[in-house]
Amino acid sequence: QVQLVESGGGLVQAGGSLRLSCAASGRTFSTYIMGWFRQAPGKEREFVAAISRNSYSTYYADSVKDRFTVSRDNAKNTVYLQMNSLKSEDTAVYYCAADRLGRWLLAAVGSRIEYDYWGQGTQVTVSS
Repeated sequence: QVQLVESGGGLVQAGGSLRLSCAASGRTFSTYIMGWFRQAPGKEREFVAAISRNSYSTYYADSVKDRFTVSRDNAKNTVYLQMNSLKSEDTAVYYCAADRLGRWLLAAVGSRIEYDYWGQGTQVTVSS
């Protein structure tokens, strides 16, 4: 029922920046915990970042902490992932996900199974 559409992926050189966007349908966006995940070829989908309903709390995987920033604009039904100082290991398909009724518990927001809706993914390729 809820549709998520990622955009902003592409090819960027190592050390560069990229900003991903995820637009959500409906008028309940502000009630969702939003997360970003990524999946590289041959690897499992892994947690990247999450943001609470009111943007008060954020949570990042150690691998991206201090380089990535997640934010949201509830008026625009959009969540963002600003990626700076990109590394080749950041290359992956990035997915936006929404948790409709979840509580802000790190074990939950960092887990794939807690999210109800997923976008189609956007490819991020970091070259050196």
